[in-house]
Amino acid sequence: MTLRLDGRGTPTIELPVPPIELVSIGVGTEGALGLDLDALLIVGSPIGPGYDGARFSLRHGLVFPKGRGNVIAEGRWGYTEDNGTPDGRTPLAVKRACILLVLRGLHPLADDAAFEARSRWRIIEERTRDQSYRLDPNRGGGVGLTGDAEVDALLTPYVRTSPVGAA
Repeated sequence: MTLRLDGRGTPTIELPVPPIELVSIGVGTEGALGLDLDALLIVGSPIGPGYDGARFSLRHGLVFPKGRGNVIAEGRWGYTEDNGTPDGRTPLAVKRACILLVLRGLHPLADDAAFEARSRWRIIEERTRDQSYRLDPNRGGGVGLTGDAEVDALLTPYVRTSPVGAA
């Protein structure tokens, strides 16, 4: 997969997702000016203790020139955790979240009862005679990632934080 990133005239570019393997990186409209990978510090997968965000940093006083989409990086991207291999493995929490999402979308829950099954944890009031109920508003200020509290709790650590200097 190829990412087009904005150069900021600084030695570091924050990435939207960690790199697992970087095949090439270049600057220019078609990545015409290739960068020496020895001059590049790559922070990405596998994610270890003290991980503070995916980024490319140039060494030896080099900077990524300012421009919109002018840094082109090709490779494999995603979150993995260390297991002794260069690529790492998919985090167990992400695997569990995927399994839960699939199971909750399968028949027989893939009908009108699916909403009720996914929202039961939010019920704060229920009337049997009128057959109505009231849901607790989501505490996250929105629907969350998936609308399922258990799955959202598993995936939240893998959501990218705001870039440095963002308000």
